[in-house]
Amino acid sequence: MHIALITAGGAGMFCGSCMHDNTLARALMAAGHEVSLIPTYTPIRVDERDVSQGRVFLGGINLYLDALYPVWRRIPRALVRWLDSPSVMRLISRVSVHSDARQLGQLTVALLQGEQGPDAREIDELTRFLEELQPDVICFSNALVAGVLPRLRQRFAGRIVCLLQGDDIFLDGLLEPFRQQALDLLRAHVRLFDGFLVNSVYYRDFMAAYLELPVEKMHLVPLGIDVAGHDGLPKEDAGDPFTIGYFARICPEKGLHQLVDAFRLVHQAWPRVRLVAAGYLGARDKAYFEEISRSAADLGDAFQYRGSPASHAEKVEYLKSLDVLTVPTVYREPKGLYVLEALANGVPVVQPRHGAFPEMLEATGGGLLVNPLDAVDLARGLIELLSSPRQRFDLAQRGHAGVRARFDTATMVKATLRAFGQSRS
Repeated sequence: MHIALITAGGAGMFCGSCMHDNTLARALMAAGHEVSLIPTYTPIRVDERDVSQGRVFLGGINLYLDALYPVWRRIPRALVRWLDSPSVMRLISRVSVHSDARQLGQLTVALLQGEQGPDAREIDELTRFLEELQPDVICFSNALVAGVLPRLRQRFAGRIVCLLQGDDIFLDGLLEPFRQQALDLLRAHVRLFDGFLVNSVYYRDFMAAYLELPVEKMHLVPLGIDVAGHDGLPKEDAGDPFTIGYFARICPEKGLHQLVDAFRLVHQAWPRVRLVAAGYLGARDKAYFEEISRSAADLGDAFQYRGSPASHAEKVEYLKSLDVLTVPTVYREPKGLYVLEALANGVPVVQPRHGAFPEMLEATGGGLLVNPLDAVDLARGLIELLSSPRQRFDLAQRGHAGVRARFDTATMVKATLRAFGQSRS
């Protein structure tokens, strides 16, 4: 089977969705399938072998200029295509140019307007490419590219599906009237998909209601990671000092501020414990992190930020240095790859009781659930594992085995192929 997987780059940062898409593409290839992993917006950035194509479609720079400057659309495409070059886009990403919330809304609506909007020529270019590629199935991993669908349906007769990974979170962060405009356009377009892939029962039910679609069109596919790249083992004896870890993007949505508040309570009872955070910090969130650092000054060296691991090996070594991991997200997380990566290296987790986390921990047995948005209960859960070595070790062992039994790439590939076959118009 030839699968075209359309992913979305993260503007220079490690992005959980594009990392998942790259892992899925590699696993499908290893299973004997032909896969074209097609980046949109920007090149993807991953810490495993990148199997994406070198060409970027719907390049973010041109989409930005199309939406904000009508004169740009009249310049021949051949004269502006160089801005879609991966090297140019990586350079722009390093400069950390960010749109404000109003511009993000305008750009989102523009793309969802499809051929009737300012991005018609970029949409035509992608649909022509897919028509020539002639895959057996096309899988969008970002529903916000759905403005392409009306034109694509005219040129491609095969199955077209969508992997839902958090589009609602982005949409709900837009300013009005753009949020409602984008949601209305999205709800109209998604009816053209033959089916949807989701990673949890929670997200299946939520997105069926959110997009006003029958739940029968949603197919469950578990997350999967390449467990061969994670060689950490459960530790019977905790480190000295006991290390609590955070591994996710540094931003308000992921809840680092809440973890620092909880850690302060833990540190008062157990002065030798430390909190070590790691993850991508972008320009948008530097002020947020500076405020956290100021508020955590009383903790001294007990709170550290390690930056973003530059490679897969560095990530694994960081995870192996932890005794427990927690990412107390403010929003209802639809994925949570960091949970699987921690468990795969023998590190138990403490997570809020919302989103996909309850299902993940029920399936793996690798952690504790605490009340969402509750620093006191988060501290209680961390202290429970800190003060009970046997329980921490048991959770680590169950999680380590559970990921390998239920969240490996072979399981993900089997479920994905089954969903592709079930997704018919």
